[in-house]
Amino acid sequence: MKTSTNPDLRIGPVTKSELPFPHAFSPNAFNIEFSMELLSWLEKSAPWSLTETDFYEQYEFSFYDIDLPSNLIYLGNHEYLNQIKKFMENVFAIALDDKIDCTAHKLIPGQRIRIHNDFIPGMETHRLLIQLNRGWIDENGGMLMLFNGTDPNDLSNIYRPIHNSAFAFEISTKSNHAVSTIKGGERFTLVYSFYRNRE
Repeated sequence: MKTSTNPDLRIGPVTKSELPFPHAFSPNAFNIEFSMELLSWLEKSAPWSLTETDFYEQYEFSFYDIDLPSNLIYLGNHEYLNQIKKFMENVFAIALDDKIDCTAHKLIPGQRIRIHNDFIPGMETHRLLIQLNRGWIDENGGMLMLFNGTDPNDLSNIYRPIHNSAFAFEISTKSNHAVSTIKGGERFTLVYSFYRNRE
């Protein structure tokens, strides 16, 4: 199987904001060739399983439960995981634990994620989302929406799920966000969850 060319993390440039909660956005994540290889695998071969909760319905899997194909083995590489950890530490000026949870999510037409904040005391403190899709347009829906509080009418920011873009945020009681209903296409997201170093 073909091996990716320099599948390095390429996040940058980064735009940071403190409102409505600390977060950062970059239009670039991987080099583009690697992002397309990854997207093709997510579309055709990834082991998706439907998950339903009180605020979302989506397909997902954990990278720790599968064997990656040879051209994507980089995603389980310690060097790569350390790179994204260092990125998060630099963006948010914090020290993180070595533990990193790695999952993938897929949303299809009709699915959405209602407003929530991801906060669980003693659990994950930061999250990195990498979006993958085939040329998302606004008519497809699936916008990442940030809120000033728990009122879904109190919208603060909207981020398009641009292919190969990255969105990082600090998890807290204030990190209220949602994903609008998918109206067309498939919206794939790599989700990395981090834990603040308590030492």
